[in-house]
Amino acid sequence: MGKKLSKNVFLKLLSRTVKSPIFFVMSFTAIFFMIYADGNMLSKVSLYPLELTTYEIFESQDIGIQDTEDVLPVFSRISTNRTEKNIDLDDQEDNDRDALIAPVNVTEEERMVWFRRRLSETEILDSNDLTQKFHRRVWEFLNNGCNIQLYMTWFSPAKNFSRRHLLSIVTLFKAHPEGCLMIISRTMDSKRGYKILKPIIDRGFKVLTITPDVSFLLKNTPAESWFESMRHGKKDPGYVPFTENLSHLLRIAVLYKYGGVYLDTDYVILRDFYGLRNAIGVQNVDLKTKKWTKLNNAVLIFDINHPLLYDFMEEFSWNYNGNKWEYNGPDLVSRVGERVGSNPGYNLTLLPAQGVLSSGLDADTEAYEEASERVRVEVG
Repeated sequence: MGKKLSKNVFLKLLSRTVKSPIFFVMSFTAIFFMIYADGNMLSKVSLYPLELTTYEIFESQDIGIQDTEDVLPVFSRISTNRTEKNIDLDDQEDNDRDALIAPVNVTEEERMVWFRRRLSETEILDSNDLTQKFHRRVWEFLNNGCNIQLYMTWFSPAKNFSRRHLLSIVTLFKAHPEGCLMIISRTMDSKRGYKILKPIIDRGFKVLTITPDVSFLLKNTPAESWFESMRHGKKDPGYVPFTENLSHLLRIAVLYKYGGVYLDTDYVILRDFYGLRNAIGVQNVDLKTKKWTKLNNAVLIFDINHPLLYDFMEEFSWNYNGNKWEYNGPDLVSRVGERVGSNPGYNLTLLPAQGVLSSGLDADTEAYEEASERVRVEVG
């Protein structure tokens, strides 16, 4: 991210060192209106579809640095201000119940007992009157003049949905003003969630927060057996927060059922996705071989029932491991991509490595802060 990608455009995000709440309110407001005003800061970033003919196939994993240097990234991760205050609302709804974080220093058997008890409390995998309306709500929403279907997931408490996540949505609609965004979330499908998103909705953009019906989404998929084992507490969830792994799975399941674009909530969108189909991001590239070494599931663009999505769910179900971070996410799509990505009929596109921020920066505070200081956009 620190590498210079452009001589023409330099987009600098909020400094991590600024801590004043007043500053953040003023800054976010300024960014919001600058994006939508004529002659805005992103006006130099054209919104025509990308030409990525050099990335169509996984064969030999031959996506290299020299190949991607001339391609404009379509997204860039937003910097995280760890001192930023979340949006403060008077809504006292308890949205913390889905945080299934396992206790430490327990045996596998003890963790499974804990998980069974917590499942009955959170109802995160249960079907109820609200979840059973999921499919109907989805179709009513998507049949509302959408020219592109966009999805995010959110399993944290709604109160944690901050200004930087709103900024991601603002830039998403800047690039796709006629798009429809569904936020798959039990916690955001609430009075608090509506209040948070109201500034976006009031501008006429199409946003739906929707509680997922996990049973429906995984029915007749390879992950259905995993779901049944988990729902009955017969499988170890692992110490990685369960919702982390559930998010990895549901983004795939939603795309498999409906098709469209999945995007994590911490990316600034620099260009539209209209010209992309069946695409996945490259996270790491070997500098010597110029071949990808790791893919990323933070941005996924797929047709309905694409075979690679089926393969992802199959791998998730067969080899689930809740004790390794990223094992069921970026590592999973990398394993499957290396194994079956070049199969006939998959017709895959690899997005440039520069478009995905390496997850290693999250753990390396110094490197993360350096990368978070700015977002550089390459043009023409």
